[in-house]
Amino acid sequence: MELKINRNTFLEGIQKTLGIVEKKTTMPILNNVLLTTENNKLKIIATDREISLISYYDAEITEKGDITLSAKKLYEMVREIQGDVINFSKINNVVKISCQRAVYKFSGLPADDFPSVADDGDVKFYNIQGNILKDLINKTAFAMATDETRKNLNGVLLEAGAEGVNYFFRMVATDGHRLALAKCEASEFCQEMAKGIIIPRKGLMEVKKIVDENESVGIGLHRNMLIVKADHTILKVSLVDADYPDYKRVIPAEKGVSVILEKETFLHALRRMNVVSSERYSGVILSFSNGKITLNSTNLDVGEAMEEIDINYKGDDIDVGFNVNYLIDAISVIAGDNILFEVGQGLKPSVVKPAENDNFLCIVMPLKI
Repeated sequence: MELKINRNTFLEGIQKTLGIVEKKTTMPILNNVLLTTENNKLKIIATDREISLISYYDAEITEKGDITLSAKKLYEMVREIQGDVINFSKINNVVKISCQRAVYKFSGLPADDFPSVADDGDVKFYNIQGNILKDLINKTAFAMATDETRKNLNGVLLEAGAEGVNYFFRMVATDGHRLALAKCEASEFCQEMAKGIIIPRKGLMEVKKIVDENESVGIGLHRNMLIVKADHTILKVSLVDADYPDYKRVIPAEKGVSVILEKETFLHALRRMNVVSSERYSGVILSFSNGKITLNSTNLDVGEAMEEIDINYKGDDIDVGFNVNYLIDAISVIAGDNILFEVGQGLKPSVVKPAENDNFLCIVMPLKI
């Protein structure tokens, strides 16, 4: 095996694999990436058996071959090398990497020991713009559960739908205390995802990494795996085999008291309340009264914070408590200048969404005060 490849291209290719390769495993080969030559390109494969990444990069191939090498060590070597072109060669299972006057030699494991990555089969891909897919992820991922035992909540639901002749993708995440829902238009109806699929946390983060905001990507399903095709990279993610809760039952049927708030003003006020938060207590009390909202956070371990904001409100006085971080997370991902805050009465859930459109909403359960 012998080839030449652009250093920056090679470094980028190895870097993409670092989140996938297993750090703690009884199979050392899963710490490695598979390097193989195919059609005058260098093919890089990484897998942890649940997620697989396959990338193709232009290279000058002198002699075909394959080898598996430690992803971490390979990345560290190439990162420190200075120069434009990497010379790569292999004799038996010993690899030589050189660039200018720097030379590395280290051992790898045979390619035959590397787990096989399933063939794509006949996959139908549905196109979606990279910036739109990233936006769906950003607007929902924060609400995923962190409890590893609740596999169906430790990921996001992605489903396809239709409203008349209009098609859409919808992504949902919840941890039981809050729920985030984001929607985008689709060019065609994706029948395979009509019932919804659950993408696990790690796989979702890898999808986000490979998506270029300026490019269109293809998404499809094959044997309970989500296939994402982006530029010269294919990502395969094993889906969670479980039922997602009926999130539609959580969406309040009755609107709470509607208040329009200037996003940045309210967001920065919440962040100032968060200064006195701790792991033990991170609550904020919002008091709505004629023409203003008062924010108050009291923590016996830290201190107290209070702030007033002038708003256009003329209803009854309302006091409601929330986890301040839940509100910050929900408001931070809204792109518009104003938010619509539908405040639930008593212990009913409240809704945060953009004032200008309905492509996102976050439901937040209140705290007892």
